[in-house]
Amino acid sequence: MTTLQFVPAAPADLPAVLDLLTASNLPHAGLTEHFGAAVVARASEAVVGSAALELYGEAALLRSVAVAERLRGQGIGRELTQAALDLARAHGVRRVYLLTTTAERYFASFGFAPIARAEVEPAVQASVEFTEACPASATVMALHLAG
Repeated sequence: MTTLQFVPAAPADLPAVLDLLTASNLPHAGLTEHFGAAVVARASEAVVGSAALELYGEAALLRSVAVAERLRGQGIGRELTQAALDLARAHGVRRVYLLTTTAERYFASFGFAPIARAEVEPAVQASVEFTEACPASATVMALHLAG
């Protein structure tokens, strides 16, 4: 198996991440503005996974968690999600939110729990992900990060 690197995303990674999101049926809207808080998995030089945060003070939105189809089921998504949560902690985030239509059980394994949209911090509710990119039927989940 190819050795993977989990590293902060570079601006040059954006096209590959957008392609990965398209292949995974995940939204692009708003990602470019928040790409400075993204991590990628690389196999050789190729981007094979991504996870990103939208940072809003002590709150963050976890988004764009995707792995190339041929590499799914190997724990890459878990590593990327953990790297994003570590990045959130490094930025002083206390609560991380996400929206999902398919991966509620997966994110529950990290401690995320479903909540009502009204419980989400206003800055996160105003994000493109909440207002335009994800359907109103998406499950909203939250995770409190220990200090």
